[in-house]
Amino acid sequence: MSMKKNFKFNADCANCANEMEAVANSTEGVKKAVVNFMTLKMTVEFEDGQNYKAVMENVRERCRKIDDECEIFL
Repeated sequence: MSMKKNFKFNADCANCANEMEAVANSTEGVKKAVVNFMTLKMTVEFEDGQNYKAVMENVRERCRKIDDECEIFL
């Protein structure tokens, strides 16, 4: 059974939020990620057996490359 978690995030614009969603979805261990810019919430479903904290650290590092203001609060 896969695990789903919600995370707050910060982004300056909807385009950055869309890029964050794309980055999350292309990260190993993520089954599906959905970003809502209006609520500044990212919902991530993880693949079975994944350590979600380690996966999210990877997502977080990759998202910081989009813009310095992009942050995910774990």
